[in-house]
Amino acid sequence: MTDKEADDMAKHTIDLDRDIRPVSDFRAHASAVLKEVQRSGRPVVLTQHGRSAAVLVDVKTYQDMVDTLEVLKDIVRSRADFAEGRTQSHSEVREHLLARHE
Repeated sequence: MTDKEADDMAKHTIDLDRDIRPVSDFRAHASAVLKEVQRSGRPVVLTQHGRSAAVLVDVKTYQDMVDTLEVLKDIVRSRADFAEGRTQSHSEVREHLLARHE
């Protein structure tokens, strides 16, 4: 893990004192909460009736999570394909691609 990756992970760690807020607090201070999420990069957990109800994250963090999930899904699918013998050699793929572009 690089130093940047470690810093990014630490940035997304929830601070239990500051990052868990009741939804009523969010309603009253929405602009300030949004600015803090964008500035810090940390998620905010919103609670309703004392229980977690939603997590607010900045757009970049959300997009990174979606992208990572897609890569992980691709890895799971490829491992299943490999386990089931659904593979092709490099030369088979090369021949197929060359034939498509002739």
